[in-house]
Amino acid sequence: MLDAAIQQFWLRGYEATSVRDLAEEMGIAGASLYNAFGDKRTLYRSSLNRYLEQTFRERIRRLERTLPPHDAIAAFLREIIERSLTDKRRRGCMLVNSTLENVPEDRDFQQIVAMFLNDVESFFLRCTVAGQRDGTIGKSQSAEDLARLLLGLLLGIRVLARARPDRELLEGMTRPVFALLDGKREQRSTGIRRPVKSRTRG
Repeated sequence: MLDAAIQQFWLRGYEATSVRDLAEEMGIAGASLYNAFGDKRTLYRSSLNRYLEQTFRERIRRLERTLPPHDAIAAFLREIIERSLTDKRRRGCMLVNSTLENVPEDRDFQQIVAMFLNDVESFFLRCTVAGQRDGTIGKSQSAEDLARLLLGLLLGIRVLARARPDRELLEGMTRPVFALLDGKREQRSTGIRRPVKSRTRG
């Protein structure tokens, strides 16, 4: 039932989604909705948390576990672009939409937003620190600033994709950022080469 509520909030936004819309989509009576989930804001917060767990947090765990840091960042943004381009209803990101809508204006909601942004920024920071350590990400900028830049890029992609879901536009936003990140290019420009491990015979 919570997944049905997610779809309503995601498509319509918080304010435009009525309790009647939610009850009909979830297949329950209004009174049962209140008994099971509390009021509309409580249901919204539960839906938003589930949405984030199924999308961004799942993606972070999967990519960080399976890919090197530079590749994990690239795959994360590539998946976001593909998700944006294949969304025929142009729903965008439920959290970004809600933040722009600026409702509900309560402390719990602001904490959810802050926690999510911190989760994504921390993922980018872990990747940039590790990438700078292994030489795949350049050191011309601090890892902290690069993580913030990547977070801004992510949010920009999600907002622009709703108005102009154009591949060249969205991928064009990422290219300058990855040129800045590229540790190999930085090594070539400075003449620094990573050491090659010698093979020992045995």
